[in-house]
Amino acid sequence: MFMVADLDTPAQCPSQLIQSWLRGIQHPQFLLRLAVMEIESWIMADRQACADFLAIPVHRIPQETDTIPHPKEFLVTLARRSRKKSLREALVPASGATSVVGRAYNSCLWEFVHNHWNGSRASQASTSLRRTLDRLHVVMAARSDS
Repeated sequence: MFMVADLDTPAQCPSQLIQSWLRGIQHPQFLLRLAVMEIESWIMADRQACADFLAIPVHRIPQETDTIPHPKEFLVTLARRSRKKSLREALVPASGATSVVGRAYNSCLWEFVHNHWNGSRASQASTSLRRTLDRLHVVMAARSDS
């Protein structure tokens, strides 16, 4: 089983947080990883695909996406600059809304990840994603050896 959670704050140490959640020894068939800071940092890490999807210049997405303090809000800010009206309407909250994301935020990002995002490319811009993929490969190799 594989689970991903968000770190949410740089003050948290990922390994200590995981240990506090698990409260003991982690089951060998359970892999819990943390996206630094939020899963959106991994989504934006495939920089060219994300820029193409959002219809923005790639230079607007930082080289190291793990360093973005508030990735969800940053992604919404990028979407505000999109040349695609339908994408802006999906990802950006309506004026006066209490939500920080648009009405179709999750489904729109799911479509991007499912159809355009490449984890191998993304791992070049996200150290936390690269570590997660490396760990997944180790776990999968160990399972195939059993």
